[in-house]
Amino acid sequence: MKHNYDFIAIGDITTDAFIRIKDASVTCDVNREHCMLCMRFGDKIPYEEVFIVRAVGNSPNAAVSASRLGLKSAIVTDLGGDEAGREAIDKLTSEHVGTEFVSVHKNQKTNYHYVLWYEEERTILIKHEEYDYELPNIDEPRWVYLSSMAENSLALHNKIQKYLDSHPDIKFAFQPGTYQMKFGKEKLAYFYKRADVFVCNKEEYQRILGTEESDIKKLMSMMRDLGSNIVVLSDGIKGAYSYDGNEYLFMRYYPDPKPPFERTGAGDAFTSTVVSALALGHDIRTALMWGPINSMSVVQHVGAQAGLLTRPELEAWLSKAPEDYMPKAI
Repeated sequence: MKHNYDFIAIGDITTDAFIRIKDASVTCDVNREHCMLCMRFGDKIPYEEVFIVRAVGNSPNAAVSASRLGLKSAIVTDLGGDEAGREAIDKLTSEHVGTEFVSVHKNQKTNYHYVLWYEEERTILIKHEEYDYELPNIDEPRWVYLSSMAENSLALHNKIQKYLDSHPDIKFAFQPGTYQMKFGKEKLAYFYKRADVFVCNKEEYQRILGTEESDIKKLMSMMRDLGSNIVVLSDGIKGAYSYDGNEYLFMRYYPDPKPPFERTGAGDAFTSTVVSALALGHDIRTALMWGPINSMSVVQHVGAQAGLLTRPELEAWLSKAPEDYMPKAI
């Protein structure tokens, strides 16, 4: 049925195994960049505990976020016919995320990532299984959200392009993952141009654009020149920015109620909440105010989804925001 779903996310799903370590160190250059997680080589290194988190990844996180915020959401993804795959479907179902577009590959494994959790930061060991990707008939949702997929997914992107081209009324959000950035902006030019909203962090902007430019306005202007309607740039605790061709906006972070516990999923929470706010009919100024609140909540928990807020919870935090918590033109 037309517009059966408000929000459909497309992208890979995984299980994250969080391994909390303390016998390690971090070394960085003089600018606190290019940091390295260091452990003793060839030794037995103790860990504190392990947390297993099912049904995560950029797109599953977005689908869950949208569902909790009141949108009818579903996901297009691929997984294996193993226990991890079955538990992922159960988890999505419990979050009221539609699973009829999930493709199960009986003789393959579900993606499984290992998260080395040191202090409040994480280093993720990733492996994407190579599935035979297909695009199911997803009818005509109001929004499609595309994010991280495996290295062999370029053919699927061509199918998604044809689908979006034949459905011009669908709103499209693009949050490219690792391999989508590796494909290069030329191969995925259609998606940058088609995006109603594009979101990445500062370092990803530089990687996509192939530049060392650090000026935020210039980066957003360069990205918008690729064709996206609204471009949003997140810069961690420094805040976030948007540019719609008319106005550059800056949005400060929402103050943490206590020190962050674990930062996995903060970027996904911000991005999916900004897009969900737009899907709910809000403007970019309101969307920028919503995004950091969900990020603040997520970093107080383990994994990318435990801290995702419902709409009443988010609005309660918004009502307690500092007086200067609002977008500012720059």
